[in-house]
Amino acid sequence: MPVGNADVTERSLLQSIVEVARSVFGAAAASVFLLDAETGDLVFEAVAGEGEDQLVGSRFPSGTGLAGWVVMSGQPLLVDDVTKNLQFARDAAESTGYVPSSIMAAPLIRNGECIGVLEVLDRGSRPRGDLSDVDLIGMLATEVALGLELVVKLRWLTGAQQAATAGSDGDLGVLSRIAARLPAATDPVASTVSRLLATADDLLAGESAASPGALR
Repeated sequence: MPVGNADVTERSLLQSIVEVARSVFGAAAASVFLLDAETGDLVFEAVAGEGEDQLVGSRFPSGTGLAGWVVMSGQPLLVDDVTKNLQFARDAAESTGYVPSSIMAAPLIRNGECIGVLEVLDRGSRPRGDLSDVDLIGMLATEVALGLELVVKLRWLTGAQQAATAGSDGDLGVLSRIAARLPAATDPVASTVSRLLATADDLLAGESAASPGALR
């Protein structure tokens, strides 16, 4: 599959996930940072809400702020008042054009290593079911990591192997089961979760059609 198409697919999947995160938490914004292996920077790869028109592609040193702490520790965090947290980087936040009051973040773990961060800014207070907010953002971070792993796998699998991966016990099945546990009491949340899974389906279909193995 041409790299350009694969990059578009990856961005679509990440964008769907940050939209789900923003809807689930009723947040001002949600974003995914990925680590640039060459520079070590954290790069905005997808943004929903505040900053979505200008932040994608922006980068910060990986040790910056609360996202940097999550990368280094490999642990999720929830900060209800950033003014009381020493790790909060106000200068970096101001440079994005939006300074939040609260931040929640979770590491994206793949093969035992942190490859980025899912971050939610200024979440709302509406009910979100019986899971804690930290549990929920951890589940969404798992979706991000699984989705990225799915992109990587499908670039190299044959058509038959891709079909097997799409089965109920494959990565897409895991994504579906995680999404089913997310609270979907409101139409916006239900529609964004549906779009997430539709994007994953499109990813499978597009990769299968473009795969050399699928043409044999």
